[in-house]
Amino acid sequence: MKNKKLIIIGIVIAVIVVLIGSLIGSYNNFVERSERVTAASAEISTQLQRRADLIPNFVATVKGYSDYEQETFTAVTEARNAVANADSVGEQAAASQRLDSAIDIWVNAVTEAYPELKASEQYIGLQDELTGTENRIAQARRDYNERAKEFNVSIKKFPRNLLAGIFGFEAYEYFEADSDAQDVPQVSFN
Repeated sequence: MKNKKLIIIGIVIAVIVVLIGSLIGSYNNFVERSERVTAASAEISTQLQRRADLIPNFVATVKGYSDYEQETFTAVTEARNAVANADSVGEQAAASQRLDSAIDIWVNAVTEAYPELKASEQYIGLQDELTGTENRIAQARRDYNERAKEFNVSIKKFPRNLLAGIFGFEAYEYFEADSDAQDVPQVSFN
């Protein structure tokens, strides 16, 4: 009889240890995946900052060739500041889209008005750096969305969704293009 009680107690203790181990493993998995999303988000911010840091050099190069339009330059500067001050993924996406549009319009207008600028080595180098940075930003956004997806799926699957709720883990928002990104920008020199 005493052996049966010891066996039952041993089984109960083993089950409790397995459950606690499972809880700890699940929590650590959530933390690890959450940190991957945070790191991917930081990479987007790093690349956006790199682009923002290149813009003053680009502006200075263009300024040497032209009397650029102050209004367009102001739009680029304001959009650049909005990217730097964005607090959430959604704000960052919207601000980045505004900056992309402002840069596209500005660069197109200046290169059309000043064709000799296209031949400038400094201009070409900066344009190549901006293009490379844009590619890095796009890759960083894809990486972020993949990490966010992995995390979001992990906290939505049963029974982990119960644990995620208990531990306070919430889904990450995806980095999505602004709805205006679907529209082709209209450039007019009139």
